[in-house]
This record gives sequence, structure tokens and C-alpha cells, in this order.
Amino acid sequence: MSNTQRLLRSAALGLSVLLATGTAGVSVEGATVFPDRARVASVGGSITEIVYALGEEKALVARDSTSVYPEAVFKLPDVGYMRALSPEGVLSVNPTGILALEGSGPKEAIDVLKKASVPYIQVPEGFSHDGILQKIRVVGKALGADAKAEALAADVGKQLSDAEALTKDIAAPERKRVLFILSMQGGKILASGNHTAADGIISLAGAVNAVEGYPGYKQLTDEAAITAKPDVILMMDRGGGTAVPDDELFAHPAIASTPAGQAKRVIRMDGAYLLGFGPRTAAAIKDLAVALYGDAVKK
Repeated sequence: MSNTQRLLRSAALGLSVLLATGTAGVSVEGATVFPDRARVASVGGSITEIVYALGEEKALVARDSTSVYPEAVFKLPDVGYMRALSPEGVLSVNPTGILALEGSGPKEAIDVLKKASVPYIQVPEGFSHDGILQKIRVVGKALGADAKAEALAADVGKQLSDAEALTKDIAAPERKRVLFILSMQGGKILASGNHTAADGIISLAGAVNAVEGYPGYKQLTDEAAITAKPDVILMMDRGGGTAVPDDELFAHPAIASTPAGQAKRVIRMDGAYLLGFGPRTAAAIKDLAVALYGDAVKK
């Protein structure tokens, strides 16, 4: 099994939005900076992508298993899945700083890491345009690369604005209803509600989350899936034969009864790319918008 497959299988089993708070380090204008940036452990795929986009990858001593881009990250030691960390695993690489995305866990492991002698900086997670820019600035501050971070934030911000503008002229009644399915183990649909990365990317691409009324991910009843009336099913493309094949997806009685099922419309995208909310998100928004609306979007 490849590193990417292991990442996405872990995501399918454990993806959720956790609202942890608190950071440790040296406070600088509302953010934090590592006193020693020689050996930084990065926990969170988008955090690692930002470090590389800033040109500060020489500071990295390790990464977590959700860090799969760029390809150079695989040369770094893997300290484990970000939501199932062990303090021993993270500290075994002798980091001088730990840069971790909000939602890393479990809580007990994070509590131990925060009490260790190694500075721990938590990067806020936000599934929005502004949330991505905040990540960039916090990571840049932590690495003492403020000027680079401001330049990257300006560039990424423009890309995001351009991507969001693609669907600005699509009227509300014409906006696609999208059902994001995380998994279908045993025929049970695990779908995205509000306040998730899937919910955020659907909105940024000019569509509507077909289910609402609850945060995070939960199993849908067949009735709820039918009532959602999705026009399109959105799923992660796990590759290697691990994804739910089209015939199995559309054979599900509830899915078959929806507009998406009747039209057999499913969009599959790489999970880290689609849900990362990092420097590549503008491109992901464009790709999703084009997949949803085709020639109706302004390219």
C-alpha cells in the first residue's frame, strides 16, 4: 500500500473537525515564532505544503502521513497520522519545534507534546479563503519568514479570488447540490455536513452542500440521502482499487433515487488536493467548478 493510500484510508476512517485551542512558543504580534528553527516537525499536509511554498523546507526534520505533497516530502521521516500521533514518535526526531495543524490529536498526545521542552505552535484551521491566508502567515511567522509569507499570501489570495469568480454569475437556482461521501462501508453513507473541508470547497466552487443541519461527518439514513436530492456526488479518488466503484455507488438504493444517481454523476478528486486548504486550493476550486459546470463557468 502506498503512502497516499495509507493517508486516504486513515482519512476515511478518522476525518473530522476538531476545535482544539492553545499554542506554545514565543509570542510575536499575535502569532508565534520558534526560537530555534533548525529542526521543525510539520504535522498537517497543508502546513507542510506551505513550508515548501515559502522555500523554507530546509527547516523540516519530519512530517506526518497526511503530508504527501510535494513529492520531496517522502524523503522526510514520517511521525504518523496527524489525528493519531504518539508523543514518542514526534519527539524521536529530536525537533527544535513542532508546527501542528489545529485538530491534530489525540488530545492526550498533544497535551504531552505541549508540556515537552520543545516549543509547540498550533496553526489555526479554517475552511475558507481567509483561513488559508491566515495559515500562511502563521507558518511564515513561526519560521521567521514573515516577508515571504506576505508575498505568498498575496499571490494565493489573488488566485483564490480568481477561482471564486469563475462561478459568480451562476444564479442560485442553477447552483449544483453536491453530496460529499467520505465512505460507504457496509453500504452506509458517511457524508459531510457543515464546517468541514468538503463543505468549504463545495461552497468556494459555487455549489451547495446537499446536506445541512449538523457539523462534521455522520452516517446518513437512506431517507436523508434521498431528501438531500444531490445533483452530483463528490468523492475522494483513493486509487489502487480502494475507491467505491461507480457500479457499486449507483447501485445503492438511496443514491439511485437521487438526481445524481439517475444521471450517474460523480466527481472524484485527490483527497489531499481537494480538501487540503493550502497553496493549491485555488487550482482545486477551479477544477471542481469546471467539473460541476463545464462551459458555464468563465475560464
